[in-house]
Amino acid sequence: MLPYLIYPIIAFALAQGTKVFLKSTRKKRFHWRDVFAYSDMPSGHTATVTALTTIVGLREGLFSSEFALAFVFMAIVITDAIGLRNYLGQHGKTLNVLVKDLKEDDFLDNSYPKQLEHIGHTPIQVIIGGIIGIVVSLIGWSLGL
Repeated sequence: MLPYLIYPIIAFALAQGTKVFLKSTRKKRFHWRDVFAYSDMPSGHTATVTALTTIVGLREGLFSSEFALAFVFMAIVITDAIGLRNYLGQHGKTLNVLVKDLKEDDFLDNSYPKQLEHIGHTPIQVIIGGIIGIVVSLIGWSLGL
């Protein structure tokens, strides 16, 4: 049972660590909020579910019901990361413009926080996250951990 928990956690930590490093390098300073950021390169959510699906497939077999469940779960998370969260980001951007355009109403500016506009992933960010997840599980499995 331990590999089913450890490999996804390692994949998530590696993906998020890479994300924080890249953002810190680009911005030239570190922010704690970047540790749990929703978007950017690579996708931590994809790395996590891909690591889980890979280790389930390796240990239980590709024709097992456990692999089928993990695969469906992975497909939902990846679809959400690319589609739904990008759609929500578009809504956030639109709401921010609407609130900004209502300059005469200070209540809106003071009462509503700025909405997140970048909470989804691009396909390449998801692909890199998936590669991280697969590699982590393959390395762990080949080492017999």
